[in-house]
Amino acid sequence: MSTVIEQAVEARLVAAAPRMPTIPATLHYDGRDPFAVRMSFPAPATLEGVEVYWTFGRELLTHGVENAVGDGDVRVRPYGYDRTVLEFHAPEGTAIVHVQTGDLRRFLQRTTALVPVGQEHLHVDLDQDLADLMRDAC
Repeated sequence: MSTVIEQAVEARLVAAAPRMPTIPATLHYDGRDPFAVRMSFPAPATLEGVEVYWTFGRELLTHGVENAVGDGDVRVRPYGYDRTVLEFHAPEGTAIVHVQTGDLRRFLQRTTALVPVGQEHLHVDLDQDLADLMRDAC
């Protein structure tokens, strides 16, 4: 059984202009890193012209579809009945995207089926993580 979940979503980039273009994005979840979610944006959708990844807590996304959460680089909040806003803050600026809440809920249900909430610690290989850190330190 695969420990990786990927789901394509359409994100609407909120820009200064009234037009909100749709950009493709992908949500990633790896059961070997059970606390984290990654959202990627393809190169054509970024200012730098390279694929961009943002990694943040699954818990942040879970709570963000219901209530405004986050006070750091990633913030999530509901917007209307069927959308969720994700804000990505970086030194270069802020990107704000709207994603269909239903898509986020489906993704989160799939992650929970793979790694139930509250059981993340059972899926972390601390010995391997420590060995990786020690190898990188040498």
